[in-house]
Amino acid sequence: MRAVIPYKQENAKSRLSPVLSRTEREEFVELMLRDVVCSLREAGVKDIDILATFKYSSLSDLDVNFVIDPADLNESINKYLKKVNQPVLIIMADLPLTRPEKINDIINSEEDVVIVPGKGGGTNILFIKEPAGFSVCYYGMSFRNHCSIAKYLNCSLRIYDSFLLSTDIDEPNDIVEILLHGHGLSFEYVQNKFELESGRARVKLNCLH
Repeated sequence: MRAVIPYKQENAKSRLSPVLSRTEREEFVELMLRDVVCSLREAGVKDIDILATFKYSSLSDLDVNFVIDPADLNESINKYLKKVNQPVLIIMADLPLTRPEKINDIINSEEDVVIVPGKGGGTNILFIKEPAGFSVCYYGMSFRNHCSIAKYLNCSLRIYDSFLLSTDIDEPNDIVEILLHGHGLSFEYVQNKFELESGRARVKLNCLH
């Protein structure tokens, strides 16, 4: 099987701009990507593709393949799926809470399609055993889109319920989850920039600098 990670670094994660500068956000997304790649490696996934608009020199030390495509997310992934003839795990780069045992559980599923929903109706991970006939439809309520596509294709479907895998990092409050449950490079990065404050209602994020 293969794993493919859509990735964009330039001016990434603009919703984190209240707490991180552009340079910091670009550093942060690279570290989250590296954590995802590390978890895939530990899960035994050998073939990892980074789907991007160009090859990032800062990632040259990673043992991954770059698939260069200037098209938007849906078009580039759908073109990618038509070219592979083995099961594919599509995993987003902003999932630093990913654990190898969760990846193993997904790729060893009996179902044809496994979907890990993200917050707000998104799709964080999509595992497809026969990708050539499948098409993705990200943006908006992509979780429902992908459920409908699997049903239309008569694929058996598993909805994978996991707090760790459903936690994508988009908003400042999401960084709280890394400090509470994280590991690896992204955890070290935010630990040096933020601290947690325990309030009456919920934990809050405070900048150290």
